Amino acid sequence: MMKQTSSHITLGKWKQLRIRGRGSSLWTLLIVLLGLVTVVILPLIFLFRQAFMDQNGVFVGLANFAKYGESPALLQSLQHSLTVSVLTTVIVIPLAFGLAYVLTRTDIKGKGIIKGLAMLPLFAPTMMHGLALTYLFGNQGLFTTGFFGALPFEWRIPLYGPVGILIAEVIYTFPQAFLIMMAGLMISDYRLYEAADSMGASHFKKLWSITLPSVKYALLSAATVCFTLSFTDYGAPKVVGGQYSVLATDVYKQVVGQQNMSMGAVVGIMLTVPAVLAFILDRIVTRKQQAYVTSKSVPYAIKRNRLRNTFAYLYAGIFSLVIVTVMGAVVFAAFVKKWPYNLSLTMDNFNFSKAAAGGFDPFWNSVQMSIMTAVLGTVLIFAIAYLIENTKGFRGLRQAAYFLSILPMALPGLVIGLAFIYFFNHPGNPLGFMYGTMAILVLANILHFYSVPFMTATTTLKMMDKEFDQVSESMNVGRGRTFFRVTVPLSMSAILEMFVYLFVNSMVTISAVVFLYGADLKLASIMIVNMDDAGDTAQAAAMSVLIVLLNIAVRGGYEALTARLRRKTAAWQKR
Repeated sequence: MMKQTSSHITLGKWKQLRIRGRGSSLWTLLIVLLGLVTVVILPLIFLFRQAFMDQNGVFVGLANFAKYGESPALLQSLQHSLTVSVLTTVIVIPLAFGLAYVLTRTDIKGKGIIKGLAMLPLFAPTMMHGLALTYLFGNQGLFTTGFFGALPFEWRIPLYGPVGILIAEVIYTFPQAFLIMMAGLMISDYRLYEAADSMGASHFKKLWSITLPSVKYALLSAATVCFTLSFTDYGAPKVVGGQYSVLATDVYKQVVGQQNMSMGAVVGIMLTVPAVLAFILDRIVTRKQQAYVTSKSVPYAIKRNRLRNTFAYLYAGIFSLVIVTVMGAVVFAAFVKKWPYNLSLTMDNFNFSKAAAGGFDPFWNSVQMSIMTAVLGTVLIFAIAYLIENTKGFRGLRQAAYFLSILPMALPGLVIGLAFIYFFNHPGNPLGFMYGTMAILVLANILHFYSVPFMTATTTLKMMDKEFDQVSESMNVGRGRTFFRVTVPLSMSAILEMFVYLFVNSMVTISAVVFLYGADLKLASIMIVNMDDAGDTAQAAAMSVLIVLLNIAVRGGYEALTARLRRKTAAWQKR
C-alpha cells in the first residue's frame, strides 16, 4: 500500500514538473516573439509610415509615391538596378555551375586550392572588388597602361558605370552561387547515369536530362541570391558606379545627402519589393522539392577521362587566374609607395592616420563589433532555434517565431539600417539611447545576417533524435542540463559555422551600418569608402587587405577546430 502511494506521489510530481515546464516554455516563446516583433516588425512599420509623411511629419498619403513616379532620375535608378541584377544573375549562374561541376564531377588535382580561391571574395568588402577593378582598368590601371608600358597593347573598358558595377557584382555574388551549386551537385543518384549509358545517351543528353533537373532548386536558390545581393548592394556602385545611379546609392543620397527622409523611405520600400518577391518565389518553389536521393541511391562515380579533365583544368585555371589577379591587384597596391609612379614596396599605407583621424580605430571598432555580433548572435539564434524546434505544443507561436526568423533574409541591409533610424530615433521610443552606439550596430548586424545561421541551427536540430529530450524528462533531468550537456556538444560544428558566418559578414558589411554609426564609432568598411572618395586609394586598399587577412584567419581557425572535432568523434566511435 505504501509503495502504491509513493508511486502516485512521484507521478504527480512529474506531471507538475511537465505543466511547470510548459508554462515556462510559453513565457519564453512569448518573450522571443515580442523581441522579434520589436526589432523586425516595428522598425518596418516606422519605415512604411515615414513614406506617407512629408518632411514636417504631416500625413500626405501617396504624394511621395506619386513624386517618385514623376521623377525620371529615380525611375531610371530602379531600371538600372534591375538591369544590373538580371545581367549579374545571367552571367554568374552558368559560371558558378561550371566551376561546381568541375569540382564535383571530375577527378582533377588541387580541388581544395580551387575552392579556396573561389571563396576568397566572401572575405572581402564589396568595395574591395571595385578598388581592384580601378587598379586594373582605371585611368592608371595595369591593363589600361599595358602594364605601365611594358606591353605593346592596352586594354581599356568603360569602367565607371554599368560595366564596372556589373563586373564587381559578378565577383561579389559568384562565391554564394558557387557554394549553392556545389551542394546541389554533390547529391546525385548514379543509377540514373548508368541507365542513360546503357541506352547510349550522349554527355549533353545526360547533362540536360539528369544533371540539370536534379539541381533545378539549387539553380533557383542561387539565382535568387545573386539577384537579391546585386540589387541591394551599395559598396560596388559607390566605388565604380560613376554617374550610373542605382537604388542603393539613391537611398543614401536621399537620406544623407538631401536629408529627405520621406523620399528615402519610399526608395527603401522600392528597394525591398523585388527582394521580397524573389524571396517568396524561392520559398514557394523550394517547398515543392522532393527527395532526389533515397536510401537506395548510389553515389556518383567519377570515371577517368583525360579530355574532360583537360577542359576542367583549363576552366579552373582561367578562373583561378582571374581571382588571383583581382585580389592580388589590391594586395600589391597596398604595399607600393605611389601607384603607378613609384612601385617600390612600403608599409606606409597602413598608417591610416595620414588618411583619416583615428588611425587604426575604425579597424578595431569593426573587430569589436564583429566579435560581439558573432558571440551574441550565435547564442541568441541557436537558443531561439532550439526553443522553436524542441518545444512541444504552441504551434501557432512557434510558426510565428519561425516566420519572423526567416523574414530578415528578404530585407536589404540598407532597408534595415533605414528602418532602425526611424524607429530608434523616434522621441517616444525608450530604446532611443541605443542610436549611435555599438549596441545598435551589433543589433543591426545580428538582424541582417540572422536568417542563414537560424536555418543552419534548425537544420542541425532537426537531425537530432528527439529521444534525448524524452529520456531527460523521464529521468527528471532539466532541459537546461540536457541542452548544455547533449545538444550543444552535438551541434558544435554548426555553432562554429554560425559564429564564423556572423563574424566575417559583420567585418565586410557596409549597407546595414552606413546610417547607424556614430562620429566616434567609424568602421573599417565605412573608412574604405571615405578614403576612396578622398583619393586615398592606397590606404583603402590596405584597410581592405587587413579585413581579408583577418577573415581568412578566422575561417582557418574554424577549419582547424572542426577537423579536430571530427577526429575526436571518429576516435570516440571506434571505442
